[in-house]
Amino acid sequence: MTTTTAGRLADVVAPLVGELPVRLRAWDGSEAGPADAPMVELRSPQALRRLLWHPGELGAAQAYVTGEADLPGDLGGTLDLLMAAGRDTAPAGVRRRALALLRAARVALADGLVGAPPAPPATQARVRGRLHSRARDRASISHHYDLSNEFYGLILDESMAYSSGYFTSPDRTLAEAQHDKLALICAKLGIGPGDTLLDVGCGWGSLTLHAARHTGARVVGVTISPEQQRFVQGRIDDLGLGDRAEARLCDYRDVTGSYDAVASVEMGEHVGEGNYPTYARVLHDRVRPGGRVLIQQMSRTGRHPGGGPFIESFIAPDMHMRPVGETVAHLERADLEVRDVHALREHYVATVARWLERFDAHLDRLTDLVGEEMVRVWRLYLVGGGAAFRDGRMGVDQILAVRPGADHDLPLARGGDVVRR
Repeated sequence: MTTTTAGRLADVVAPLVGELPVRLRAWDGSEAGPADAPMVELRSPQALRRLLWHPGELGAAQAYVTGEADLPGDLGGTLDLLMAAGRDTAPAGVRRRALALLRAARVALADGLVGAPPAPPATQARVRGRLHSRARDRASISHHYDLSNEFYGLILDESMAYSSGYFTSPDRTLAEAQHDKLALICAKLGIGPGDTLLDVGCGWGSLTLHAARHTGARVVGVTISPEQQRFVQGRIDDLGLGDRAEARLCDYRDVTGSYDAVASVEMGEHVGEGNYPTYARVLHDRVRPGGRVLIQQMSRTGRHPGGGPFIESFIAPDMHMRPVGETVAHLERADLEVRDVHALREHYVATVARWLERFDAHLDRLTDLVGEEMVRVWRLYLVGGGAAFRDGRMGVDQILAVRPGADHDLPLARGGDVVRR
C-alpha cells in the first residue's frame, strides 16, 4: 500500500484514470505520476478539502484561485490534459466510481480532512435576491465590471471594447480588430449622419463613441453600471461629442423612445433565459418600423448554459447562453425578421489571446490593483475562455434583424466587410 501523500492521492483516482496523466506534488513534498508530465501541486490540505466538498470544477477552481493548488507550468496545456482525462473518465462504471469515493474517504479520515466546508474564496460572487431582479442584476454586473476602469484598461485596447474583435487578417492588432468590429456593426446597421442609434449595454462606450465619431449618428448608450456610465460620459465630454452622444444609467427595461437602429453587443447573455423575451421585445419596440437591430452574443450548447461552475461563481453570476438557433427563435417570436447570422467564433480565440498578452505584460500593476487572488481568477478565466472558443464549446455571433411594418433599406447583396483605417 502506498504511504506517501501523493501516492495515496494517486491511488484515489486510479480506478478512474489508471496511471496519473500529470505529475502530482502534495503539500508534504511527495510526488507521484510520470516524471515528464505537467505538474499539479496541492500546496495545502485545504485544496483536497475543497475538492471533497465541491468535487469537480468548482472545488478545483476554488483551490486554484486561493493558491492552495497550482498548475505551475503551461496553464492552458495542463488544463487541456486534465479536461481530456475528465472526458475519458466520464463513462466510468458505478463500481469504479464507488471505489474511488471509498479511497478518497479513507485519505480524508487519515489526514484529518473531515469537517465543515471551507469558506468560499473572497473573489467568489455573492449575489442575493430574486433571479434577474433589477437589484440582483446590478449586483451581478458590479461584481464583474466594477474592478476599476484602470484594471480593464490594462487588458483591453484603447477603445475599451470588452467583446470579440473582428480580424480581417491574422496580423491585425487588437485595436485594429476592435475598430474593424465596430465599423462592421455600423455598416450592418446602415447608420449615417442624423440617424439615431440606441446602444443597449454600452459597457465602456466603444460602440457609442465610434458611431458618434465616425458615422455622425446621434447615439444613446445605456448601462446599469454607475462606474461605466461616468467613464463613458467623461469620454464623450473630453472628445467634444456632447451634441451627438449621451451615456445614461438605465436598465434596458426602462429605455423609452424610438431609434433608427438598435445595437446590443454581448449584453444579451446577462438578461437571463426567463427575461430574454422581454429583452427581445425591448429591442423590437425601441427601433422604428423598417429599422435594423444588431446583436452580438455568445452561444453555448450542452450543459451549463451559464458557462460552468467557475464562470458562474467567479465571473458572471446568472449569465445564460444558448445555441444560436434558440436565440434567433427568441428574436423571431418578438416579431423581428432575422436577416443575417454571422459566426465569429475564431475571432474570439484571437481576441482572448491578445487580452492575455496584455494581461501578462501588466501583471505587476494588475496585482497591485486587485490582489493576487483576483489575478489568478482572471488568468483562469482568460485561458479557459480562449480554450472554450477554440474547441467550439462556445461561439459568438452577430445577428442582424429588421423590425417589420415599413420598407427596409438593406442592400440586396451582402457587401464587403469593412474599410480598414
